Amino acid sequence: MKYTSSTTEVPDAPAVPRHVAIIMDGNGRWATKRFLPRVAGHAKGVDAVRTAVESCARRGVDYLTLFAFSSENWRRPEEEVSLLMRLFVTALEREVSKLHTNNIRLRVVGDLSRADQKLQGMIAAAERKTAANTGMTLTVCFNYGGRWDIMQAVAQMVKAHPGVSEFTEEQLAPHLVMAYAPEPDLFIRTGGEQRISNFLLWQLAYTELFFTDTYWPDFSAACLDEAIASYQHRERRFGRTGAQLAEKTN
Repeated sequence: MKYTSSTTEVPDAPAVPRHVAIIMDGNGRWATKRFLPRVAGHAKGVDAVRTAVESCARRGVDYLTLFAFSSENWRRPEEEVSLLMRLFVTALEREVSKLHTNNIRLRVVGDLSRADQKLQGMIAAAERKTAANTGMTLTVCFNYGGRWDIMQAVAQMVKAHPGVSEFTEEQLAPHLVMAYAPEPDLFIRTGGEQRISNFLLWQLAYTELFFTDTYWPDFSAACLDEAIASYQHRERRFGRTGAQLAEKTN
């Protein structure tokens, strides 16, 4: 299916967001607050991922995208990076069969070249196993950065159109790593920070943003409902005026 950009065409504004994107922030601070090592926060965060997936699927969300590991996260202490890699492997081992049983498709996007061969193989196997599922699509962004995404898309676009010097959004869009999904309706960031942090820079152009102080390990179904309720009270104009929206609904 082909999706158009919200800057070129006015998309639908469904009552339940079709696509939710989340920066899962605050694992380390959750652990520190409890005098636990940061590893405990990351491990607890995996449980919150399961809750988010189940909650979004029940509420009719079609696409859930999670920022699991950014291209900047390599700057963290080596021990913590190594732990995050092991957690990713463990999560794939434990969760893929459950996703498949619940008709959820898994996709992993980002520059996977920095993952070791074992992890790359597990990702490919998980995507193959769930490829035919028709329920919610769960996307995990691994070694992903919004600027990287745009740059790699530009490179592919130029390669696909030799000799062309002027391009359109429509020519670029198919080369973004999430071209298979509509742009997010709702973006959530936990942990109290109010930044996008190089996440889906192109795709978030008209997304409704929701920030919460709740640390990711504590993000519950009720927290998701709060974010969706906030989204439902937004007036999604996409460049139009409030009067134009009122005319359309009358």
